Amino acid sequence: MSMRTLFVATCLACLATTTMAIAATAETAPTQVDFRWGVKIPLRDGVKLDATLYRPQGQAAPLPCVFTLTPYIAASYHDRGMYFAAHGYVFLTVDVRGRGNSEGQFTPLLQEAHDGYDIVEWLAKQPYCDGKISMWGGSYAGYDQWATAKEFPPHLATIVPVASPFAGVDFPRRNNIAYPYDMQWLLLTAGRTGQEKIFGDDAFWIAKFKQLYTQHLAFKTLDTLVGAPSPIFQTWVAHPAIDAYWDSYNPTAAQFAKIDLPILSITGQYDGDQPGAMRFYREFMAHASAQAKAQHYLIIGPWDHAGTRTPQAEMGGLKFGKASLLDLNDLHRQWYDWTMKSGSKPAFLKDRVAYYVLGDGAEDWRYAPTLDAVTAQATPLYLSSHDGRANDVFESGALLAQVASQAQPDRYVYDPLDTSSAAVDALDVPNMLTDQHWILQQGGKYLVYHTAPFPKATDIAGFFKLSAWIALDQPDTDFHVAVYEIQPDGTNVFLSDDLLRARYRHSDRTAELVPKGKIERYDFDHFTFVARRIQAGSRLRLVIAPVNTLYSEKNYNAGGVVADETGKDARTVTVDLYHDAQHPSALFVPMAGQEKAKSP
Repeated sequence: MSMRTLFVATCLACLATTTMAIAATAETAPTQVDFRWGVKIPLRDGVKLDATLYRPQGQAAPLPCVFTLTPYIAASYHDRGMYFAAHGYVFLTVDVRGRGNSEGQFTPLLQEAHDGYDIVEWLAKQPYCDGKISMWGGSYAGYDQWATAKEFPPHLATIVPVASPFAGVDFPRRNNIAYPYDMQWLLLTAGRTGQEKIFGDDAFWIAKFKQLYTQHLAFKTLDTLVGAPSPIFQTWVAHPAIDAYWDSYNPTAAQFAKIDLPILSITGQYDGDQPGAMRFYREFMAHASAQAKAQHYLIIGPWDHAGTRTPQAEMGGLKFGKASLLDLNDLHRQWYDWTMKSGSKPAFLKDRVAYYVLGDGAEDWRYAPTLDAVTAQATPLYLSSHDGRANDVFESGALLAQVASQAQPDRYVYDPLDTSSAAVDALDVPNMLTDQHWILQQGGKYLVYHTAPFPKATDIAGFFKLSAWIALDQPDTDFHVAVYEIQPDGTNVFLSDDLLRARYRHSDRTAELVPKGKIERYDFDHFTFVARRIQAGSRLRLVIAPVNTLYSEKNYNAGGVVADETGKDARTVTVDLYHDAQHPSALFVPMAGQEKAKSP
């Protein structure tokens, strides 16, 4: 899996999905739906939002209403509106303020809480609405469902947040490491009209990201570099860690505790916003009442970001079983029927957590009462090497059941002025989840460890964790850790990854520069969710590497304000990883805890 893939597929697909990707496959005859364009929704401050209204043809009695609130131009969701109106709901596609035909000024994310509340309560007064209101949508439109819910509009009956970014956690940065993609997204949502052509010009964006990367320019200059100076981008850059600014976007603990709605959360194993969706889920489950928690269901499919709304049978070099192709339009409809029309609970929801297991002979859905119950146990595999040599896939260290009593530390040296990965980063790799260009091209510049071949097929499900004892000779650096399955025929399958900026090793809120030469334990405990059957004869591969890619903010290891630093600040860092009895570095593997349940 290339570094481009890691940051595009699992980090960067955070909020935007092109019109083609989000279009539903609704087969709805136009005669089934009455349509009204240009509906104006007044907000408390006098701004009017623009909506398109879809109603069942000849609607005689008030019905539950569903709306989506989007910065991606409401017409993009025409097919969804036609589908749900043809299936017994009033549906509205609404442009957020400052976008499309809505009045006001667009301020990403922060504006949606109050506006969502106002839409709900305005809808409740309309003659076609029976007072029960829900929302639809993923990515940005998943986030704004949580934002609306935290304001407690009295007529909000349920939410179905899909692929929801959690501000500051996975957008516009992941684990306090920012993306150049931020500017690509900000330009997509600039002005009032669609900017899909600019957003989708890969050659342009790769060239600009490569210029920033190879010329060692300060990250904060990116908006000017791409020709779109942005106060929003500069505000984001000015808040490099989780703080009160990012907290203001998301529900507080007290608000999570007060939310008492039926909720269906949906994400995917390869969804770039899985970290955000999981953060919402975990925060809710940590603070909500027992009654509210009993109403929260979670689905984790084998999907990427777009697939959380329209699943595909193939993605990134992997093929998925037939059971993965859920009709998510129909599942939404069943959920709305259950929560707003006194219908039956969707048959698919056999327990409160549904997750899809990938791998030969395992392609199917399984169930658990809680997310933690998905994992039976976390099995430690201890890092080891022969004489400190673990720097290549062909001369790797090992992952063992027992810790070595004595061992030399492993080492890699990272020069942030090294831009040799740019050529591989820029490749268009269709099989992004099985590709090995980057790991082979960058041989010797990272640490790699393998297990012995698995003697039998083994199911893993949950979250990896890496606990590593590390010493640096510079005050800061960025780490990327990833786990793969290496199958008996040599096929490489990306499983999960995590990122960590060393200064935030103790807290994502407080920067603490690294004392030179001090051996400290680094806990990588923000891996993405994985559920897969590891083949008999397969190995697990763990890679520990610097973050050195044109798709990430460059940390020059100097310990200053990262967004301000340039190549002039660059410091080569030596990373020593210890794995002896006093420093038992280990990868914890989540062993699956649920038996296979029959698909609906």
